[in-house]
Amino acid sequence: MEALKAEIAVKRKTVESVSSSRPTKYMRRGDIERLQEEERTSRNAKEHTAKAIVPSQEPRVSESPKPESSFNISNEETIRRLRAKGQPIRLFGESDKDRRLRLRALELLEEKDHERQSGQNDFKKALEDVENVERELRNKNKEKRKGDAEVGVIDLDLIKTDPDKLYPLIYYALKRTLKEWEEAMDERPEHVKRSNQGKLAAATQVQSAEYLKPLFKTLRSRSLPSDMLVRIAEIVHYMQKRQYQKANDSYLRLSIGNAPWPIGVTMVGYA
Repeated sequence: MEALKAEIAVKRKTVESVSSSRPTKYMRRGDIERLQEEERTSRNAKEHTAKAIVPSQEPRVSESPKPESSFNISNEETIRRLRAKGQPIRLFGESDKDRRLRLRALELLEEKDHERQSGQNDFKKALEDVENVERELRNKNKEKRKGDAEVGVIDLDLIKTDPDKLYPLIYYALKRTLKEWEEAMDERPEHVKRSNQGKLAAATQVQSAEYLKPLFKTLRSRSLPSDMLVRIAEIVHYMQKRQYQKANDSYLRLSIGNAPWPIGVTMVGYA
């Protein structure tokens, strides 16, 4: 700063000496322009120096000291908490401050463990809730299917009063049974589906649905012989009432009829 002031003073003296040696009206244009340039340079230097000095003159904002730890408890309380946790009340060479920090670290670890366990418990509870909801839905579906079957039980009196009404009743009853069978196959666990017995059960369901297609076609056209219509109506009726032995008897009468067996036949087996 002092060097800059000295330089400015020297230039000022030079300008004054030139001005005193030559009257203003006899100065050349080049001298006037040179003096003006020196004056501008001097002014710019002052402004630059002032800008450089001003920030350094501003008072520095000192950093506020870090607040002391809020975990400032008495030695008696520290000892009490450590004993409650089954921890030694002082380690070798440990100061009171270090002991408080050790206690705080233990409590933070316990808080983390509690939060982790709480999260696991919440997840377990949510999983149990989902399983309960799924179980309730399965039970409702089973009850609904059971109710539908009970409500739609075919009336065998229609065989005599109005046989034509039996066709749609038999058709939709068998369609509903096939759908429930298919859904039961899909609801099985994966390890059951992959087992040999599970694969056989699935193949049986698919094969049965394929074999019933001609019957469905005949039911839609309402072209079943009267004796077959009676037996199929009986099969569906007893099946809906879960009287499977009677349903099987009607199936046998449908398959082999009531013809007498040849003389000498003492035992008959059905495949």
